[in-house]
Amino acid sequence: MFQGIPRLVRIVEVGARDGLQNEPTPVPTEAKVRFIEMLADAGLPVVEATAFVSPKWVPQLADAEQVMHALRRRAGVRYPVLVPNLKGLERALSAGAREIAVFTAASETFCQRNLNRSIEQSLQEFEQVVRAAKAAGCWARGYVSTAFVCPYEGAIAPEAVVPVVERLLAMGVDEVSLGDTIGAAVPTQVARLTETLLPILPLERFAYHFHNTYGTALANVLTALQQGVFIFDSSAGGLGGCPFAPGASGNLATEDLLYMLHGMGIETGVDLAGVAAAAQFILGHLQRETPPSSYLRACARVEA
Repeated sequence: MFQGIPRLVRIVEVGARDGLQNEPTPVPTEAKVRFIEMLADAGLPVVEATAFVSPKWVPQLADAEQVMHALRRRAGVRYPVLVPNLKGLERALSAGAREIAVFTAASETFCQRNLNRSIEQSLQEFEQVVRAAKAAGCWARGYVSTAFVCPYEGAIAPEAVVPVVERLLAMGVDEVSLGDTIGAAVPTQVARLTETLLPILPLERFAYHFHNTYGTALANVLTALQQGVFIFDSSAGGLGGCPFAPGASGNLATEDLLYMLHGMGIETGVDLAGVAAAAQFILGHLQRETPPSSYLRACARVEA
């Protein structure tokens, strides 16, 4: 039934950045560092560490420099940081970042409300950011938010995503992550977007970032797997949600994704128990009694 799907999947862990950026409970710097280190120790090959954005807009990540300076880096692990502009890149490089990410959107309204600029203006700025990052020897990733549904404009046509991806590739990003920002996508939409983008976006540079607002994230992953996609973003504990997307819930939980992939015989190189321990650690700091992830809730019932 599932012949032809990838035997190895690469997971990009976004819990320490996307997972914490909208949390009302402040997390101490040392706890963030420990969380990142636990995730890397669990075998995750990419652990997004923080964002060099304005503390005015994202106060939860105001300690980006301190996190990067304190982080004990594991060999072979990438620690991307989000940068919105050249000033953010300068801060990131000064803090020792070697991998960066930029973000735009496929929806004009979302881009205006999120970045306070048009899609074209955001891409023009990111061309400078990526060029400077590459000159400094950095690996670069590009995020495309609202690749399926916009909270303001509704459904986004796959054809509208193509020129944004083309521009990101042209400026030199190594990987493009397509985001279901409000978690409203369904498998048929994933199939259409994947088919539309495969002629221009090679699988080794093709990633998906699913939120789980309506419970369809794993179904969307399975659809993408069947089309050959093997890079997926997820967040330990199911934390996250876009602060600029009304009604958006958390990301796909890394534990839930691992449980499905390992059950299907797909290799990830990641220790599920280690990720679960990291998720429980950070959830404790957030004072969450009920974890967002299905895996952790199921484990709690079994233990009870």
